[in-house]
Amino acid sequence: MMIDLRSDTVTKPSAEMRKVMYDAEVGDDVYGEDRLMNELQNRVADMLNKEAALFVPSGTMSNQLAIRSHTKPGDELICEYNSHIFNYEGGGPALLSGVQVHPLYGDFGILNIDQIKAAVRPDDHHFAATGLIALENTHNRAGGVVYPLPVIEAISNFAKTNGIRTHLDGARLMNAVIASGLDPAAYADQFDSVSLCLSKGLGAPIGSILSGSAEFIDTAHRFRKVFGGGMRQVGSLAAAGLYALAHHVERLVEDHDRAKDLAEVCLELGVLEHDLTWTQTNIVLLACPEGDAFELEAKFEKEGLLVSVVSEKRIRLVTHLDFTDKQLEKTKQILKIVLG
Repeated sequence: MMIDLRSDTVTKPSAEMRKVMYDAEVGDDVYGEDRLMNELQNRVADMLNKEAALFVPSGTMSNQLAIRSHTKPGDELICEYNSHIFNYEGGGPALLSGVQVHPLYGDFGILNIDQIKAAVRPDDHHFAATGLIALENTHNRAGGVVYPLPVIEAISNFAKTNGIRTHLDGARLMNAVIASGLDPAAYADQFDSVSLCLSKGLGAPIGSILSGSAEFIDTAHRFRKVFGGGMRQVGSLAAAGLYALAHHVERLVEDHDRAKDLAEVCLELGVLEHDLTWTQTNIVLLACPEGDAFELEAKFEKEGLLVSVVSEKRIRLVTHLDFTDKQLEKTKQILKIVLG
């Protein structure tokens, strides 16, 4: 049986989650009549201290709805160079919103206030207007790094002072919450909108929640329809999301502990990309000794381990709900066989 550490999206609903999905009452969500979906949206809005929230099929749609709702064609979006929005969403800002992206290189994925200030365009007709700043917490390609709250606060205060909207790609926000010990609203209060994924780490089969002001969500709801994201009887998906929030948040610490355990082995083998300080949540980054990640990927698979290739020099391991202590021990053996 393969051990799958490609992502924390590979989990399957537990028996308990499947039961609540099976038993869920359903209604037509396009008409606003799915009770469980309304409950889920209200639950996330309350948790993040926002006025309203909207369920969408994916994190990509959630981020793209935020961009479309906050900006107008010809605006510019500031984000980090290795962010999900810039790298993994198919050019969505340009295609769906007519927005150009201004990517900045962060320090382990973290942008600082001086970078942001320097990147904001002057009030001059020659330039695209800076319409939105998007941050990612935790930062995927930086190895699950948690954005320090004081850094976020500085960027948020600057944006508010200058009339620039802010969005948080919080696909793995709950990992940041567990790692930092902060309340989810402590992060969310700094942004005009927040995207939270229910499948990454939390074990639901599908879905993300976009939250913000009532006016913003009303606008996003309209664009969800335009983007084809409206669904009908979705109570079973809402039930899964509610179960995930109730049962799969606190246990994220287990994923973090197992990731740290793997990182220690990788450090001993000389392949951990950075020191242990930067394995903060559930992602471990390997720097491939020979620079050929695809060759190592094949060797890992031959031994029974699936990994994710980030680039020709980097491999990612992601711990998750279905990754057990028994699999952890086996994975450490495989790492030593392939890399020892």
